[in-house]
Amino acid sequence: MNYREIAADDIHEITVDGYKIFAYEFGKGEEVILCLNGGPGLPCDYLREAHAFLSEFGYRIIAFDQLGTGASDRPDDNNLWTIERYVEEVRSVCEALKLDKVHMLGHSWGGWLAIEYALTYPEHLKTMILENTVADIPHLSRELGRLREALGPETVAMMNRHEALGQLDHPAYQAALTLLNYRHVCRLDDLPAPVERSLNDWNKAPYEAMQGPNEFLYNGNLKDWCRVEALKSVKVPALITTGQHDELTPACAARIKEGLPHAELQVFPNSSHMPFYEEPQAYYPVLLDFLQRHSRQTH
Repeated sequence: MNYREIAADDIHEITVDGYKIFAYEFGKGEEVILCLNGGPGLPCDYLREAHAFLSEFGYRIIAFDQLGTGASDRPDDNNLWTIERYVEEVRSVCEALKLDKVHMLGHSWGGWLAIEYALTYPEHLKTMILENTVADIPHLSRELGRLREALGPETVAMMNRHEALGQLDHPAYQAALTLLNYRHVCRLDDLPAPVERSLNDWNKAPYEAMQGPNEFLYNGNLKDWCRVEALKSVKVPALITTGQHDELTPACAARIKEGLPHAELQVFPNSSHMPFYEEPQAYYPVLLDFLQRHSRQTH
């Protein structure tokens, strides 16, 4: 099993607080998998197209371009870029599409959003699938420091200097980021087409407001976000996946498992941040097994 492009069965235009949000639907099964992609600020192409084929196993797959991304409206208002507002956006999408209990699949930032949604609307979840994500951003920042240190003390000093001076566009700093991204974001020599499309249409406004200027520097409004203790109240089954080389490290995934009382954890040894593209032959059987164990239908 691997990525292949599948046309959406339906594209929905949904109005949320006066803004247009576009959602993409694949399949007509009773069991719904709602995909929340990473970013913030990325169109959903890369996650949507990696999971659309699950419709062939009897699932109804729904993904949407979050406000500020893809085909959805892109307002110029930094006050909109909060996790609380995005939680309410997810709820509005579910209500518009008449979704009750869903299998909520969140990747990266989408995992933070899924966690916050689970704490706000637990009655609307059937399971949680938390892919390459975290529940404790201060812990993540320490882990990212450890990954940076692997570049060597001179490179770390260079990065720290340019960050202190606000010179994040300096070629030496960007070169270090390129290496870190190859090691810990996607270890493929050529990025899959859906990933390229999402990255080329990235709206950095929500990303910088909520996360920070790049994948290895968190100073946005979520820099102190931690929900590990709160997760103990979430009772639905959960699957946590990560890559051995992920920027959101296996230690981060273990922190999520500490909080969730009914969670299982899978680490893919040859992947970083996108096992569904880097190691599909290992990833998809794990995902399907979990879904089939917690779905009404049999396949």
